[in-house]
Amino acid sequence: MSTGLAPIIGLRREREVLTVALDTGRHVVIEGPPGTGKSTLLRSIARETGQEVVFVEGNAELTPARLIGAFDPSQVLSEGYRPDTFLDGPLLTAMRGGGLLYLEELNRVPEETLNVLITVLTEGEIAVPRLGTVHAGPRFRLIAAMNPFDAVGTARVSQAIADRMCRVVLGYQDEAAERAITTAMTGVAGRPVELSVALARATREHRDVRMGSSVRGAIDLVHLLTGLGRLRGEPAPVRETARDAAYAALSGRIRVADGVDRTAESVIDELLDQLWPPDEPDEPDEPPEEGGDPGKAPSLPPPPNGAGPPQRSRPRRNQSARTHGRAELAARHEAFATVSPKVGELDEDAFAEAMRSDPDAAAALLAELARATDRELRAAARRLAGRVFIELGRTGPARARGTRRIGPRRGGDGDLDLERTLDGWSGRWPPAGDELVTLGWTAHRRAVCLLVDSSGSMSGLAVALAAVAAAGVVLASGNDRGRRLDTSVLAFGEEVTVLAPHGVHRPPEDLVAELVSLRGHGLTDIAAALREAARQLASAPADERVAILLSDGQHTTGADPATALAGIDRLHVLCPLAPDAQEATRAASALAERGGGRYRVVRRLTDIAPAVGAVLSSV
Repeated sequence: MSTGLAPIIGLRREREVLTVALDTGRHVVIEGPPGTGKSTLLRSIARETGQEVVFVEGNAELTPARLIGAFDPSQVLSEGYRPDTFLDGPLLTAMRGGGLLYLEELNRVPEETLNVLITVLTEGEIAVPRLGTVHAGPRFRLIAAMNPFDAVGTARVSQAIADRMCRVVLGYQDEAAERAITTAMTGVAGRPVELSVALARATREHRDVRMGSSVRGAIDLVHLLTGLGRLRGEPAPVRETARDAAYAALSGRIRVADGVDRTAESVIDELLDQLWPPDEPDEPDEPPEEGGDPGKAPSLPPPPNGAGPPQRSRPRRNQSARTHGRAELAARHEAFATVSPKVGELDEDAFAEAMRSDPDAAAALLAELARATDRELRAAARRLAGRVFIELGRTGPARARGTRRIGPRRGGDGDLDLERTLDGWSGRWPPAGDELVTLGWTAHRRAVCLLVDSSGSMSGLAVALAAVAAAGVVLASGNDRGRRLDTSVLAFGEEVTVLAPHGVHRPPEDLVAELVSLRGHGLTDIAAALREAARQLASAPADERVAILLSDGQHTTGADPATALAGIDRLHVLCPLAPDAQEATRAASALAERGGGRYRVVRRLTDIAPAVGAVLSSV
């Protein structure tokens, strides 16, 4: 049976690099998805060298004081600031003892906390107020670990930190190594291990999965599969038992890609059908050979009408915009014939190739296909638009760090701020609750409304840019751990449609699918859109209310937009336009200036994520 200690199998090159880096005084960050052996590798090296490992879990609540240490409040109040009243945190413990400080989830640690490491990494020392300078022992090293594929609650590590560390990247091992690891950890060999490893590996390659299972999933699957078999009195594995075990072991580890309307369980069913066909009820066939591609099977059809999440009632705009016939689409888009070779068909592989060749042209085509006269083609294009435009939106603002900072407050939870507490202390013991000043993460709540021009002046690539911007704004709200960013999205032409109201969650894929279907001909009433944005923002509890307008800035009906800014603290304008549209440039720039916000031109897909990220980071 399992010894509980994960074996080191493979990773020879990575082990050698990490060993030499530590021996030569380097600090290292280890990158890799879950289950690739980051902590196991480090602990193995630490055992060989006899060094102590001081473990720190990186998260949004790791303050500088919790990392460095702090004076004991009760002793300071009675004896004053003395070195023996200071309680070392993990950083000083590792520095004084010359040990290894293992900081997990580096990209979840707030930037303000990471900044205290800069001098430590460069000079091997840190100056602590009222304590003095603490020097690191000669064998002190910082080893950080991070999963670069997880976008929730993470942020980019600053260049100041990255420049002071070496980087070792771990990937998943080959199938033979994963089988050996699973066997060593479970004490089981043969078919259960082969099936479990093959199934876990297949989840990583499936086209509808953003992140698949690690080898830990295979280990759990073996335990559950064999345990359920014993409980149910099965002499050999039974397919239904394998299905029950796979649901429990793998479904929580699978992250389905945004915009894909299916569950992790449906992915498991599909892969299990390939590895163990339903007409073979006893032991499964041999898993596919190494290098096979079990995960590239066609995705399941969308759920039947009514199977999806309930739809909200909301104002509807005129849907009478004309659709585009195949002849018109072929004349306007060179890639149309390969992407849609016949009526009702959308070749996703051909579209992927078009995206690689010319992303802007391919995105413009997809936006037009979403308004195709061909009903089946139109539906397929809208589903694909959800996945493609959401993925493009995720690369930008979805990873933006919020504006949380450490600040003082009276009472409450957090680290005690001795300086401010002593300044206001009456001398009575114990101090009253309102005399205690603590330090904690604070942030002002922000409300953001994205206004998307869907009038006749917006078509093709401009619609794709709008869809990416909308996805980015919604994803940024979903990834804001402190829920300090409330968002809403509306589309407007002559009328206004509220696509995502404040306070109501809407799946990004639904939002994008509706957005690409709403455009058409008509006038542009920016003032009406701004007034509706102000109503949406007013309903949100926020310290700052911001509108982001994606439009050329030219209104063709209604009041002057500059007169409709009441209730909006700042207005940013993102302007999709041709290089020679100087009149639109002036109108949009002047409106942003009047609204006290930024003005950015977005002409390509690569422009939109930085532009949305920039205005979100400035609010």
